[in-house]
Amino acid sequence: MPTPRLPDVPGTPASDEVIEIERALTRITYLSTRARRHERLMALAGVPLDRAAVALLRQVADSEPLRPGELAIRLGVEASHVTRTVQQLQKSGYVTRVPDPDDRRAQRIELTEAGREAIARVRDAGARGMQSALSEWTPEELRQLATLFHRMVDDFLAYAVDEETEPQADPASTS
Repeated sequence: MPTPRLPDVPGTPASDEVIEIERALTRITYLSTRARRHERLMALAGVPLDRAAVALLRQVADSEPLRPGELAIRLGVEASHVTRTVQQLQKSGYVTRVPDPDDRRAQRIELTEAGREAIARVRDAGARGMQSALSEWTPEELRQLATLFHRMVDDFLAYAVDEETEPQADPASTS
């Protein structure tokens, strides 16, 4: 696997604003991925799922049925990880495998009714917690934050695609 490269922008250090955004995102990521927070969220939702299962259910809920390989790419994990998680979720009745209409030999992962209910409960519990945390914000501030978050995510995704399509230097030619 090639070593990731930092963007080649000579002499352009990150601005103070970007540094503060990166710090805030690091704090949000830390808070949102804590095991205790996940356990509390699952208790509030009444759903006994681990973090990997919730991430997979969220991804499937936000898209059409996907092949396991597509899920692995979208989640940024190994295909074997997705296979194990899908097997667990299938045993629990949250997902099912359906034939891929483009290739009957392949299968896609689809939520069952129980899976749709579970992810709706998880999202509802998370949204209620967020509503409490942001209760002092005005509706306009919340709209502005949502707009800026969506714009940032779209820009991050576009940047990630640009990085993936850049030609990689041949390691043999740099020796």
